[in-house]
Amino acid sequence: MSIYATTVTWTGGHRGHLACSNGHETDFSAPPQLYGEAGLLTPEDAFVAAVNTCFQMMFLWAAERFKLGLVSYRCVAEGHVKEFLDQTSIFEKVILRPEIVVSGADERRVRAALQSARRYSLIAESVKSEVVVEASITVREDSATTG
Repeated sequence: MSIYATTVTWTGGHRGHLACSNGHETDFSAPPQLYGEAGLLTPEDAFVAAVNTCFQMMFLWAAERFKLGLVSYRCVAEGHVKEFLDQTSIFEKVILRPEIVVSGADERRVRAALQSARRYSLIAESVKSEVVVEASITVREDSATTG
């Protein structure tokens, strides 16, 4: 079993410092609309980023496995929050919109790689929010790849 650890320290106001077990450190804050500071990581951004970055890592793994000839990958993610009358809220859905360009593979193989990436994404499989993938795929006929 793997264990991932983080440590957060309050640094005043609605701000803190995050230290990750892999050595990365960053300041974070509540969102500006909740009395936080602009320009800092928020827990909400971190949640959406966790889904997005884990999915990307799994897609890169799948692209190698499916021999896609990956040229480029960029993914915009949106976390949709549902607000309740008692002022609680949840992430109801995370939509991933990867823009994928491949060379030497057909769209069917790219879609199979996307399904594998979704299935093996630890974060996407761990959250109770719906995770939706709406991909834009471009297949090039040339052989220019970057990975």
